[in-house]
Formats: sequence, C-alpha cells, structure tokens
Amino acid sequence: MSAHFDNSYARLGNHYSSSVQPDTAANPGWMLFNDELANDINWPREWRQSEATLEALAGNRLLAGSEPIATVYAGHQFGSYNPQLGDGRAILLGEWLTDTGRRVDIQLKGAGATPFSRGGDGRSPMGPVVREFVISEAMHTLGVPTTRALAAVATGERVYRTRVEPGAILTRVASSHLRIGTAQYFAMTQGGEGLAEWVDYVVERHYAEAWERGVHKSKASVLLAEVGKRLASLAAHWQSVGFIHGVLNTDNMLLCGETIDYGPCAFMDGHDPKRVFSSIDSQGRYAYGNQPSIVHWNLSVLAQCLLPLISDDEEQALAVAQSIVDAFPQQYTDAYSGFMAAKFGLDGLRADDKQLVDEFFEAIGEDALDFTLAFRWLTETAQGTIDHTPMPELFTPNAALNTWLPKWQTRRNKASEASNKRMAASNPVVIPRNHQIARAIEAAEAHDYSIMVALNKRLSAPAVWSEGDTTWAASPQPEEIVQRTFCGT
Repeated sequence: MSAHFDNSYARLGNHYSSSVQPDTAANPGWMLFNDELANDINWPREWRQSEATLEALAGNRLLAGSEPIATVYAGHQFGSYNPQLGDGRAILLGEWLTDTGRRVDIQLKGAGATPFSRGGDGRSPMGPVVREFVISEAMHTLGVPTTRALAAVATGERVYRTRVEPGAILTRVASSHLRIGTAQYFAMTQGGEGLAEWVDYVVERHYAEAWERGVHKSKASVLLAEVGKRLASLAAHWQSVGFIHGVLNTDNMLLCGETIDYGPCAFMDGHDPKRVFSSIDSQGRYAYGNQPSIVHWNLSVLAQCLLPLISDDEEQALAVAQSIVDAFPQQYTDAYSGFMAAKFGLDGLRADDKQLVDEFFEAIGEDALDFTLAFRWLTETAQGTIDHTPMPELFTPNAALNTWLPKWQTRRNKASEASNKRMAASNPVVIPRNHQIARAIEAAEAHDYSIMVALNKRLSAPAVWSEGDTTWAASPQPEEIVQRTFCGT
C-alpha cells in the first residue's frame, strides 16, 4: 500500500460538507516544517519543503488527490447553542492514508473564506499559527493526545483584527475533525436527518473494533461509550500537565479524543485552580479547575443527540445513555489517579493518599508556586540530583511545601525503580510557557522565526535537562507574565 489522499468524508455528500477552494496567498514563505511528523505519516519526500508544496500549503495550488471541503457543525459556545458553525477558517484537503493504511485528516487553517465563515475573512494572523504549532507539538511530546502541526507558512499578506497583523496558515493533522458539535448539527439543527449515516461513518472510522466486540447493541451507544472513555483520559491528562484549554465548547471536542483548537490556550505557571487566560472567558467557565466537569457536561450533550439511535424504546435509550455518562467521573478519577501516581513517584495511589496529594496542591497554592517546577523539584529531590541541575536557580519551596515534604518521603519509602523512571518522565523540565510563546510570536511577526524554531526544538525533549534551561525552564519574571490570550478570529 502506498500513501495517498482519500476523501471518504467528502463522498458522504453536500449534506455534511461543502466543496471549497483555498484563497491564494500573495507571497508565501516557509516558517517551519515538521519533518518528524512527515516521516510518521509517510509524507512524500518531494512534498516536503519544495516550492510546489509551499504553494500548495499556502492555498495557491492543490496537492494531487486532494478534494478540499469545509465541514458543517454546530455547538454550544459558553453554554449557548449555535445551530450552525462549520469550518469558517479551515479547509480540509482530504484524508491522508499512510503506507500502513492509517487515516489522518490534512487541514489548512487560515486558508480563506468558506461558506461557514459568517462574514469573516477565513484568514489567520501569524500569532495563533505560532502558538498552535509550538503548543500542539509540545503536547504530543508530553504524551497528550492532540492534533499536530505539519507546517506553518507565512502568506505575505496582512490580516485585520484589533490591529493589522501578518497572516499565516497552519497545516494541521488530526485523526479526524469530527466533533460533538457535528453530532449536534444533525441531531438538533437538522432534526435528526443524516445523523444515523454519520454515526455509522464515525464508528467505522474510529471504533470498528469496539463495535465488533458486541458489548453494545447500537453503534450510537458504542460511540458514546468510547468517546466518554477517551475524553475522561484526555481531561485527566490536561490537569496533570497544568494545561488550560480556554474554549471547551462542544464544537472543540473531537470524537477521536484529541486536543484541538489552541487559540487562547495556555499552560499554568503559578498554581491556581481558578486560573483563566482566554480573553473571551470573562466568567471563568473554562478555568483550569472546571475542565473535567465541563468535559463531562459536553459528553452529556452528545448523549442527548444520540438517544434516538441508541434504542427505539425511549426509556431504554435514556437508561443506556445515562449509565454511560454516569461512568465518566470514575473513568476520569481512575485516569487522573494514574497520572498523579506517576507524578508523585508512586506505584499507585491508595485511598489514604488523597490527603497527601491535596496537601501538596494546597502548599504550592499558598504562594502560587510554579506548577511544573514544583513537580520537577520533587523529581530531583527523589533522585538526589537537585544540586546537579539548574533547579536551585529556578525554584524555591515555600514553608508549607517543606513541611509537607517529609510526609511524602515517608510514603515513598523504598519506591521502585520503575516508579522513579515514571516520575522523571511525567514531570517535564520545560513546557511551552506563555511568555516564551509571546517572544516567538513577536519575533515571527518581524519575519524572524528563529525563536519559534528553537523553542519547538527544545520542547521535543521535555523531560531532560539541556543547556540553556535557566532560560527555557524558568517561570516568567513579573514583567513577562501573560495575563490574557486571544483566539485570533
């Protein structure tokens, strides 16, 4: 089997998507190309950083076999239902089949207006492209399920938002871009028309093995159950690395369980469960501490959409859906406990460890100590290596943390070597910090991509110390703190 484009979603018909052509870019130029991802998906050598590929990823020509479309979906945005959204500034080139038959979407984000742009220009400023490239790839190296970035291309054009900004296009790779919001469009906006066919497609694409196991009696219940498990694990993973998504609307919840939409996202510096960065989240709906419950709520919305397909018997359908949705809290707790056990250097969490974990977060929360560095300080303490790292320059424990420490050391007595390795791997030295992203964006807007390239390279090995980490791993100075992030629309 050779790698090539396929277009199975486009073949479903214009009820699900609209054919569209990217707008042309005036003077495209390479910002960054992801060779590691290109190798992973068997992207052809001749389609790497060639002039022809630059033109294609800027929207000026088509790659062989691609059939560009914009997909339709709806969604709850900050709790309010919008009956039709869709790809307003993203164009799906098609599905790429690797040499092994793995299917991934290839999408251009910022390539021009579509039928779903709602009066917008469909373009992206350069800042969001830099942010998504660097952070999505960092999430991948941290092991968090995520969409990925194949390329970033400057368009040579200006984009008008609150100020005039240079434009850029991101080439995004995802297992698929099918969303809870897609189910909502067919179930709620279209009154169920097209929903059954769409569910068949999603299950065949993502959950065929689960359906073949025969545990569930309908494909809709298979879809709901499998999505619930993936989203529970995903939310737990976000919490474990201090990631704040910023716009957890139902249209930003992928059914494949990958993180998508890195517009106003940020990694937390000082620990605070109420921390919000997104400029549009004025009420704190999507604050760090709220994320698990919001994902649970989003899953319940999917359940409501699928009820008619779960069973013809309304009571039976409701009972099945409720049992699946009610399983989410325990699935989340189990996943989160696993991540926390690894981060605290334990083989597993016992019931009486909850107090130990809670007291740690209370201790670092007293003075808003750095979330990432606090855990790395624990790692170096466990290994007895603090003095051989830049840690003394980067992190100082407060009195509460020093008081807590002996309790943890007692609990870790005779910890296994395996738990020590998991701890080191689970507590990164570096994360894509907001102030560093801001520096990379500022430089990129001046046509200097060196900081973006260097930051992306450093984040490719997050769990090991490297030269220059007194800068890369450092918390922001007061004047560097980023208080608000923006989505770019």
